[in-house]
Amino acid sequence: MGKAEAVKKLFASYVANRKDIVETLLTEDFTFSSPRDDRIDKATYFERCWPQPPVFRDIIIERLVENGDEVIVGYRAEKITGGAFRNLELMEFRGDRISSVEVYFGREI
Repeated sequence: MGKAEAVKKLFASYVANRKDIVETLLTEDFTFSSPRDDRIDKATYFERCWPQPPVFRDIIIERLVENGDEVIVGYRAEKITGGAFRNLELMEFRGDRISSVEVYFGREI
């Protein structure tokens, strides 16, 4: 699977609440950063970023740029309860697995 396909699978799995699939896409030493998180590990990522019950009705990828071992993705996330927002993410890969994600928050739309 290519990097772009892995990113698409990641977001589809997030919407489908398939943490088991996402675990196979991430390296064991995966880190996640956002304005609220500073290089948290994989276990903490799943605790903080996989709310129960799920909150997203859909995530629509609007931009996806591959550059070597990096992918930049811009998306619109639509909430189950209404409302939406846009974010950008920088994903680094090691081989065919995601080793880190940096999220840059956008605005509510």
